Amino acid sequence: MQRALQRLSSETFDVLIVGGGATGCFTARDAAMRGLSVALVEARDFACATSAHNSKLAHGGLRYLRNLEISLVRESLAERLGLMRMAPHLVRPLPFLLPLYGSGISERIKLEAGLTLYDILSFDRNRLGDPSQYLPGHRWLSRQDALAREPVLAGDGFAGAFEYHDAQMYMPERIALENLIDADGNGAAIANYVSAERLLLRAGKVEGCGVRDHVTGAPFDIRARTVLVAAGPWADLFLEQASGTAAAHRLIRSKGIHLLVPQISRAGLTIEAGTGHLFALPWRGHTLLATTDTPFTGDPATVAVTQDDIDGFLATFRKFLPQAGLARDKVEFFYAGLRPLVSDGPPQKNNKNSYNVSRRSELVDHGKEGALDGLFSALGGKWTTSRALAETVTDALAARLGRKTAACTTATTTLPGGRFERFEEMLHGYETRWPGISALRNMAHMLGARLPQALKDARLADLAPLGPSGDTAAQVAFAVDAEMALTLEDVVMRRTAIGQFGKPAADVLEKIASQMAERLGWSADRKAREIAGLDPIYRTHP
Repeated sequence: MQRALQRLSSETFDVLIVGGGATGCFTARDAAMRGLSVALVEARDFACATSAHNSKLAHGGLRYLRNLEISLVRESLAERLGLMRMAPHLVRPLPFLLPLYGSGISERIKLEAGLTLYDILSFDRNRLGDPSQYLPGHRWLSRQDALAREPVLAGDGFAGAFEYHDAQMYMPERIALENLIDADGNGAAIANYVSAERLLLRAGKVEGCGVRDHVTGAPFDIRARTVLVAAGPWADLFLEQASGTAAAHRLIRSKGIHLLVPQISRAGLTIEAGTGHLFALPWRGHTLLATTDTPFTGDPATVAVTQDDIDGFLATFRKFLPQAGLARDKVEFFYAGLRPLVSDGPPQKNNKNSYNVSRRSELVDHGKEGALDGLFSALGGKWTTSRALAETVTDALAARLGRKTAACTTATTTLPGGRFERFEEMLHGYETRWPGISALRNMAHMLGARLPQALKDARLADLAPLGPSGDTAAQVAFAVDAEMALTLEDVVMRRTAIGQFGKPAADVLEKIASQMAERLGWSADRKAREIAGLDPIYRTHP
């Protein structure tokens, strides 16, 4: 997959997608698979904002049952199954424990009823052929059994815990990328580091966008019969900037921070914390503490983690998990993301408590509102339901274009890396073919069925892990050659997870940057800037 700049500047497309997060990537795949001509541009790198800075869960949204959002929970559970089917290397089952402290029988009965409904709504959860993808129903664990399993739950009034199952993404950014790889294989024209700056308008109709290539600085136009804005927390702001008119649909932006610490449990922990939930999520040998949910009103590009954020979040976790030993020096990595939420009521009300705002999505056809004909906006939603939103979007685009397309098959068609029968059998085949390589399991998760492509020309020296993520120099080369990685940050934060476990060692960054410099023709100054450019990721902000 290479940046398709010549095609973008010379062809006229059925749809131009502005934004390369989960929604844009899923839509590009769906529309291209159904025969529409597709262009997609992303101002930075794919899945670099909200789609990366999340809790890495593919889940039904158990808590949504409290708001009686039954249809959203059912959709989410169906889409969880779809993600496990299409990306079985990247979406895996995760057991959760929901502990009860000092709760009476009424609270236990209420949770039992909610979890029973959750099981009923996920009636089809075990229709996959791989036994390692099995999701059991919920059950109650006594105090003794729960503590034997997870000693960290010990605390005053601990009565026991409910166990239930959801799924976790090994690396969300790669799911987005694989959607683009499949879209590219179906004829889409795609480029990162190309920002849309203005809408091309004629007689009230949108005919594409004026864009700028940030690699060369050159502006050019992309012509398209329809334009989809899939810009996440920037969607309403982009519309105002690109059209010069006030956005009719405004978003609530909710800030969520996450902290990575040494592993404290084998199961995910769901902690009821008064006005919200806390999660301690085992992820790749560590624990991800998630998540805050506070309104954010600044420039989305400035969202960051402050020292106060970290101190306050740890204090909250220590209150509920005093046995975990969560001191500041245990924090290995941190990040903040913005959820773009569709308002259900007056902004003043929703801005006070974004936790209670629905995670539903909305597709806006601006032409039907008497505004810009041919312009659509995909707003809100969440990672788990991005594929379903993309199906809705593609249906609407095809209708607007007057095109009769094939039925959507994205829910049942595996992504390029997911084209295998059973994960452990695939891994065993790799271990037979490349014996003695400690990084193979991680690479199998990251690349799935595409791993032989990445290892085609690799040397043994390229297969040693570059730090705790388990990623290798072979993956770095493949990211540059075949996955449109243009910067050091692209490689260590999104094509691999080398940078997601704390700042990599200086010698590791030097090795990766040198490898990229050789392939991309960087000067010594450019290489140094790329290394220095990672520093802000690992600093708290005032």
